[in-house]
Order: sequence, then C-alpha cells, then structure tokens
Amino acid sequence: MSVFDINPNTLIKRVAEKLKPEIPMPEWAKFAKTSPARERPPTDHDWWWARAASILRKIYLNGPIGVNKLSVKYGGLKNRGHKPNKYYRGSRKIIRVLLQELEKNGYIKQVAKDVHKGRAITGKGKSLLDKTAK
Repeated sequence: MSVFDINPNTLIKRVAEKLKPEIPMPEWAKFAKTSPARERPPTDHDWWWARAASILRKIYLNGPIGVNKLSVKYGGLKNRGHKPNKYYRGSRKIIRVLLQELEKNGYIKQVAKDVHKGRAITGKGKSLLDKTAK
C-alpha cells in the first residue's frame, strides 16, 4: 500500500495523530476561520493537525507547491444570500504557519524546480506518509 492506494481521509487522520506531539497549535487558531467563505471556525478540536496532514499529503502528490496554490485548494464558495455564490481562497496565514512548522520538523523543504518554486517533501516526510499508509 502507498499514499496513492489508501483512502485519503483515513491516511490524514492517522498522520494527524502522529503530527500532534510535534506541531503546536497557536492560541489564535481556536478562533480563526479557515477561509473567508466559512461562517464559523472549525468544530473539530483536531482540525489543526488534520490540515497539517492534508497539506503534507498534497505536497507529496503535487510538490513543489506554494502557498497560493494550496490556498486555492482549501478555498470554497461563499453563500452571499440572494447574490450568486462567489469563490474565495483559503486562509493563507494558516497554510503558511503549518508549512513553516512542517519545514522546521524536517518533513518538507523549499526548492526551485525549473519555473516551479515552493515546498517539496523530504525523505523523512515521505517515509512518514508511506509507513502510515501501510
């Protein structure tokens, strides 16, 4: 089994449990919305680590990838009442802080591959995802 074969939801939950002791959740994250399109902050208490695991998986699949492309992935449609729905990108602050924490722990690193700049997964991050997928 690899990251490509396993259900993403199961993998993200398992990796989030492993990241919990390594990545601290800031105080402001309890009150932050994940996107301007959301009405309320997340109700799940472990959402910070689930987002970190999801970002790590996205970098594994699509890396090198930057903050802007990740914010597009985590965005959504905002309900604007009687006006048509509009797409809003996800919170770049949350993504940036999690990328810095993952980089500090050695799971990802900054690279420039041709014209693509961003974060790519390291051997440590790859092994964490592969071992968890098994």
